[in-house]
Amino acid sequence: MGVPTRGETYTKLLYHVHMAEEQAAMMAHLHNTEDSHKDKALARGWLSVSELFRQLAIKVTNMAKGRLQ
Repeated sequence: MGVPTRGETYTKLLYHVHMAEEQAAMMAHLHNTEDSHKDKALARGWLSVSELFRQLAIKVTNMAKGRLQ
């Protein structure tokens, strides 16, 4: 195992953030396939979580560029 680099670590972090975003969106989709009000509310919540992960990915990318916004 080699010495970790910033680039490799950034790539791994961003990969996992994107995977979390996709899985939260999938949870939203799966809850939307049900008819109950509870599932519809949960779907909106999971969609919000997905959006938060998307925003996190943008912030991580900006930090990696060296400019914290």
